[in-house]
Amino acid sequence: MSTPMHPVVLKAALKTYPHTKALKAGELSDPAVELRFEDVEPIHRAFAPMARRQEYDVSELAIVSYLQAKAYGKPVVLLPAVVAARFQQGCLIYDAQRAKPDIGHLAGKRIGVRTYAQTTGMWVRAILREMYGVPLEEIEWVTIEGGHLEEYADPAFVRRADAGKQLLPMLRAGEVDAAILGNDLPDGPEFKPLIDDAAAADREWYGRHRYVPINHVVVVTQALADSNPQAVRAVYDLLLRGKDSVAAQDAGKANKLLFGYDALREPLAETIAYCEQQGLLPRKLTVEEIFADSMRILGDAAR
Repeated sequence: MSTPMHPVVLKAALKTYPHTKALKAGELSDPAVELRFEDVEPIHRAFAPMARRQEYDVSELAIVSYLQAKAYGKPVVLLPAVVAARFQQGCLIYDAQRAKPDIGHLAGKRIGVRTYAQTTGMWVRAILREMYGVPLEEIEWVTIEGGHLEEYADPAFVRRADAGKQLLPMLRAGEVDAAILGNDLPDGPEFKPLIDDAAAADREWYGRHRYVPINHVVVVTQALADSNPQAVRAVYDLLLRGKDSVAAQDAGKANKLLFGYDALREPLAETIAYCEQQGLLPRKLTVEEIFADSMRILGDAAR
């Protein structure tokens, strides 16, 4: 008589989204794994521990943080699963009580961002350069934190604000002319998007690129991939089932949950190129190099 298989217990960090809610509640399960979720709020506080010392077996991770971790040789493996994506042009804001900066004349202006390597900041800069011809190196980028990878050093045109500073008070005080915020974007009339009709501008960007800018992906440790590929397959399958569970309510909308190698290939290649243009990576990366880490486990047909 065979002995029942005991699931491998995995320490995990994922934000609660509509597509991860059932998984985190235990309503979606797999006999191969037991996911024990850490309470991390906001979720970006899990990123440095995961990228630096692989604090979790499975973790959500900002795409820029993952690419930097890969480039610096950290033992993390990307699963072809996007769990957060967002149109970005409404994330660049200014204080409506002050003069609105001219999008065409941002050279010499001060723009605040939590960290230069923040994924939302990377996307906003890429859009400013591509769609509005903004010379990124001529802006004074002001940060309040360092990046998730300790090895990374900001470019010379980036300045760290004094300890204890926060972006919105700096914006109110005129210490920066504009600021980039992501999940912490404020509501209300006090702050407004710098880009006029940001939603229409996002639609124009989407028309050119045909994907929603990627914010967060899912990674596992190299140790887990090496020791228990079955557990990695189970984790990916659970994530995919979570995506499928919200497919009906997302029908007809731009797909923010790209899964599988085919769907991710071109968006990931462009993301890498943007990171290279902005000095975020210490070496060249290729999509093939990245996919190879998990393709041997999931197979190249993973959807």
